[in-house]
Amino acid sequence: MLSNKTAENKTAPVTRASNTPDNVTITAQRMGFEFGEQVPRYWVDNSYTISHIMNALSVLFPQGEQFFVDSVRAFRDQISDPKLKEEIRGFIGQEAMHSLEHIAMNQHVRDQDMPVEELEKHLEVVLGIAKKLPKRHQLAITCALEHLTAMMADMLLERDDVRQDMDESMRPLWVWHAIEETEHKAVAYDVFQAAGGTYAERAFYLMFSTAALGVMSTYFTSRMMLNDRKNFSLVDTATGLWRLWGVNGTFSSLIPTWLEYFKPGFHPWDHDNSDLIARFKEEIQAHIAPQYQKGNRRTLQ
Repeated sequence: MLSNKTAENKTAPVTRASNTPDNVTITAQRMGFEFGEQVPRYWVDNSYTISHIMNALSVLFPQGEQFFVDSVRAFRDQISDPKLKEEIRGFIGQEAMHSLEHIAMNQHVRDQDMPVEELEKHLEVVLGIAKKLPKRHQLAITCALEHLTAMMADMLLERDDVRQDMDESMRPLWVWHAIEETEHKAVAYDVFQAAGGTYAERAFYLMFSTAALGVMSTYFTSRMMLNDRKNFSLVDTATGLWRLWGVNGTFSSLIPTWLEYFKPGFHPWDHDNSDLIARFKEEIQAHIAPQYQKGNRRTLQ
């Protein structure tokens, strides 16, 4: 006959820290994108302004995603849920692949006489300051920035007009990145919750991270536009900013989703958009370079 204590242990529910839907698998895939003369200088609808904004975002990714990896890895040993531990592994691998692909894109941007190396040094200083914060605060920053990237990923996959504005030589990179950002959008958040993260921490760092991203992306964009000032157009700039921040703009339309993060019971998968993953996943497989068709195991684990 089992003791009361043993019986309680046998019937006690297993705590599941992961909230990712069971139909979503988080695995890393190297793509091997190449960027050369086939890429127009202004690859977003021939817009000088929006193209520089997107180039600026790309410069932020490699170091930013390494920060994400480090902040999640710091708590990996505290996670007991096998599913979440496996998702952390997938998250680290995917972020590693994103860094490699955007490094390739950033070299293309550098070849257009953009000050990529200088901007990377500025970003290194900013992230160096962030790394002095307590580990859980760094994780809260990652959760906030993952919310922002998940919002943009969902918008990119949802809106045909946004994807179609991208030149076909660049579109696969951003669609692939959006798919994987959607797949792992809750991993850092679930780790944060399991590590005892508080509402105050996540709410504060969403505001902090949004402001920091806004400042850095604006500065990076301005520097690129300054380097390319011979092609500056006031009309293009005004039109581009309206398309991003005007009525139903690419970014302004995301404000309601941004605000959802402040709900006390918020979780990234409250909005289950896993159907978008299924919709685009097969399509993007056609863009894997031949040498990576059988997968690539290089990660930052």
